[in-house]
Amino acid sequence: MQDQTRPSTRGSSFHRSIGLFTGTAINMTQMCGIGPFITIPIMVATMGGPQAVIGWIVGAILAIADGMVWAELGAAMPGSGGTYVYLREAFQYRTGKLMPFLFIWTVLLTIPLLMSTGIIGMVEYLGFFFPHLGWWPVHLISLAATALVTLLLYRRIESIRVITIALWVIMLLSVIGVSAAGFSDFHSSYAFSYPQGLFGGKFFVGLGAGLIIGIYDYLGYFTTAYMGDELRDPGRTMPGSIIISVIAMMFVYLILNISVLGVAPWQEIAHSTSVASLVVEHSWGHTAAAVMTLLIIVTAFASVFAGLLGGSRVPFQAAHEKVFLSVFGKLHAKHGFPHVALLTMGVLTAVGTFFDLTEVINMLLAATIIVQFIAQIAALVVLRQRQPGLHRPYRQWLYPVPCVIALVGWIYVYVSASTLSLILSGIWIVAGLVVFAIWAKVNRSWPFAPLEIREAYLEKD
Repeated sequence: MQDQTRPSTRGSSFHRSIGLFTGTAINMTQMCGIGPFITIPIMVATMGGPQAVIGWIVGAILAIADGMVWAELGAAMPGSGGTYVYLREAFQYRTGKLMPFLFIWTVLLTIPLLMSTGIIGMVEYLGFFFPHLGWWPVHLISLAATALVTLLLYRRIESIRVITIALWVIMLLSVIGVSAAGFSDFHSSYAFSYPQGLFGGKFFVGLGAGLIIGIYDYLGYFTTAYMGDELRDPGRTMPGSIIISVIAMMFVYLILNISVLGVAPWQEIAHSTSVASLVVEHSWGHTAAAVMTLLIIVTAFASVFAGLLGGSRVPFQAAHEKVFLSVFGKLHAKHGFPHVALLTMGVLTAVGTFFDLTEVINMLLAATIIVQFIAQIAALVVLRQRQPGLHRPYRQWLYPVPCVIALVGWIYVYVSASTLSLILSGIWIVAGLVVFAIWAKVNRSWPFAPLEIREAYLEKD
């Protein structure tokens, strides 16, 4: 039985003004960026044909199952911090601050890698105007774009809401435009020409690699979990906004994918570096394609801007609460923004642009799966045992079935990642363990001091 009358555990700091519709829009805004315009060719190539649509369907199933984990944790422990709060509360009984520290350490890598995909995609679409760019020009442009974003952010920014809305509108125009262009010159023989032996022995190998791309395009379905104390009727709004946004985006991706595949043979689509430009030019001509390409480039740049703006605040918040390295808790003396985190993430974003797009996606997911997604599933189980009295406005439907589906799905994605991504992400996590040991020694924290147990959300009751 869900109790919707209980007041916020955080007093009156936040007003419960976000309902189901607004929450769903927020999630969809975060999910929908340049992703589909740069991943459709990769998905088609990976899956080996129009059956690429299966990758987005399976990705939606995983996102919904995992979203139910986020929903319960986010509704029970609202506020800034998200995952690191859940891990701090669940694992403090045995490993102190290790898990939230490792999560923030991983965020220092994964957010820049995610931003690198936006820069890589932006430069790929610049190829529509400059088709003969060599290796050096491509990477110099990538470095320059990253530096420009960092420079623009090197001040206090108050207009993130306006930027997000503008990004959403431009992205919506891009999706509608490309889909309309595809269907205006649609050939079903292209879109539905499935190869023989579709479900042969190689299918599940391809599906694993395709699922990596698919779930990358859904990232952001959990945004409302970071806003639990601002949701109206969180027991309904939290799971509803997650599930509806995932299903809605699944249909957007399927429509976009099918419309693109109906324009040309899938082999041509698979080898395109600016598939949206290809589709629009094929259907409506070069001028229309140029306009669409500019919209997508603007979208990519804006998404990196918004992502680094929000992402740089995560390690700052953790450091401020003494869960992470104190240097990241420093604010710029004049403008009052977390400049150390911003510069660190800017540099790592620049480094990420030197890798292949598929490899970057593999690395960011490989680094995230263990420390965040699988760890959160464990956190939900642990907290149900350790804190049975914790107020849970939403309890996971059919528990523990969604947890099992999410766990199996994340393990499948992890083992499907490239060897290089597993090695590099593993090195990063091991480095995080070393840094944690040094930090814990300096700050006299576990394992160099007794465990400090503080059940923050029970203490507020």
